[in-house]
Amino acid sequence: PMQFAKGIRSDRVGMFFLLLLLASCAAASSENYNEILTSANRPDAEKALDAVRKPQEVMAFYEVKTGQRVADIFASRGYYTAILSQLVGADGVVYSANPAPRQELHDRLKQPGMGNVRVLDGPFDKLALPQDGSLDFVLLHLDYHEIAADVRRAMNARIFAALKRGGSYGVVDHSAKEGVGDSEAKTLHRMDKLLVIKEATGVGFRLAEEGKMLSRPDDTRDFSVVKIRDKSDRFVLKFVKP
Repeated sequence: PMQFAKGIRSDRVGMFFLLLLLASCAAASSENYNEILTSANRPDAEKALDAVRKPQEVMAFYEVKTGQRVADIFASRGYYTAILSQLVGADGVVYSANPAPRQELHDRLKQPGMGNVRVLDGPFDKLALPQDGSLDFVLLHLDYHEIAADVRRAMNARIFAALKRGGSYGVVDHSAKEGVGDSEAKTLHRMDKLLVIKEATGVGFRLAEEGKMLSRPDDTRDFSVVKIRDKSDRFVLKFVKP
């Protein structure tokens, strides 16, 4: 019995240290997020969006880590490109894609610490991601609805080929009412979550998880998100390549 009690005690001690280790890892990553988000290199206009976009929670949900190879699709001025660049660090790579060149993004990449970013300008049906299954994560944030249906299929297939097995594809967008498809994409700038799921699983992805950190149950989903900003429900989907 004495031996047994000692065994239990040592197991408990081991578990205690494991929990301590996990807590310290979590703390380190959250400090890392705070450092990245409060960086003097980030424009104030982007910092002002953080309260609604919750990048710390979104990046934690997608489990972005140092050293990963990732992509930001429809990067625009580079809100997430800059965050991803700092999160993956010098040993990682960020592919930053826009359908046409954005000068603000090209200028931004001249800043120190952005040397791990590779810009991809060009149509998304020919998205120039490496097609060798080497990426860990691809993000398409708030712009799936901006891409034409025929382009989306080709793009999703290229994202699938770019990711390694177990890699994830994140789609965040403004929620339309379920069942409307992409019929409100140009008017209300919203997307039906069910259509995104259908299209992504149609090229081979599996829906792994849905984040609720950006949900707004009070959103009536009948107004343009361009006219009334920061009030929309946003779905956060995590697809995985099997």
